[in-house]
Amino acid sequence: MFLSRTSAAALKASAWSSAKTNAVRSITTASPSITQAFNASKNENGNYLVTLIPGDGIGPEISRSVKEIFAAAKTPIEWEEVDVTPIIKDGKTAIPDEALFSVRKSTVALKGPLATPIGKGHVSLNLTLRRTFNLYANVRPCRSINGYETPYENVDTVLIRENTEGEYSGIEHEVVDGVVQSIKLITREASERVARYAFSYAEAIGRDRVTAVHKANIMKLADGLFLQVCKEVSKDFPNIKFNDVLLDRACLHITSDPSIYSDTVMVMPNLYGDILSDMSAGLIGGLGLTPSGNIGRDASIFEAVHGTAPDIAGQDKANSTALLLSGIMMLKHMRLYKEAANIEKAVFDTLAEGKHLTGDLGGKATLTEYTNAVISRL
Repeated sequence: MFLSRTSAAALKASAWSSAKTNAVRSITTASPSITQAFNASKNENGNYLVTLIPGDGIGPEISRSVKEIFAAAKTPIEWEEVDVTPIIKDGKTAIPDEALFSVRKSTVALKGPLATPIGKGHVSLNLTLRRTFNLYANVRPCRSINGYETPYENVDTVLIRENTEGEYSGIEHEVVDGVVQSIKLITREASERVARYAFSYAEAIGRDRVTAVHKANIMKLADGLFLQVCKEVSKDFPNIKFNDVLLDRACLHITSDPSIYSDTVMVMPNLYGDILSDMSAGLIGGLGLTPSGNIGRDASIFEAVHGTAPDIAGQDKANSTALLLSGIMMLKHMRLYKEAANIEKAVFDTLAEGKHLTGDLGGKATLTEYTNAVISRL
């Protein structure tokens, strides 16, 4: 029997789908359990162990800046620096065991930017770290910074992105020549986990609303499930209001009047979070001013999400603000609130004064000068 190209493709896709059922189930590493609070103990020196991944390009420089500022602020931290340059293990690209052991031991890490070569066969180290430690929630606050003007004022968004599935599950194949199929994976377990974290986070930071961002009008099953689970979880948090908004409408709102979302925590599937978080960062001046935290049940990694900037590496021109603010998020996660508040005020006061801004912010200060200016305000 002769099959048209379309019919053949459909049959092949159907067979592939059936054959991959178990594989799809195994790809999600979701667990209904919520993240555990930071519960590490101090060592014999009275400090907490924190893993430091300096990263590539400007990473070592901005990591050094953070270490100097944290030391001046007398944070009870001992850094354990590790290298995550991939190795070949059992024929596959892997993160060195020493780095994995350090993060599992400390349960908290601060990470500079990592470079991923463009091309086939190169796996993103950032994605590998998220999957290895099951970092299911990405938290990205974006707040207008006094002293650095942008076309937008009063930006104060908090976005929580599901970090383990969605379009980034990597389930795709070529059906026939010129026809590619990519699977968007949404599970109840992962949706519940990130939704529950979003409501808990809203309570922790004093916001009284959670907003789910979705496209359930188009993806009625996938996004429909995510939205349904968010609604179910909201019943467990009677003091937090819940509403939802379509992704395109949220983009329109946030670029028209970002203050609309200043009282809420926004939670969304993976791809939407990737788009909206960078869009929000653009409103306040870019990724160089934006902190980020990846939350997991057994470990959490806080990171600068900007690039490695190899063109200025080693020239003392980098801006360490994003990594500093991520480090402040880390301190709050560790319940070191006094130290976090001290460093945060020093950073924002330095930026507001405007005398020691680095080149990316329109100033002429070196990273060393900026670091010293922050330290002088501690």
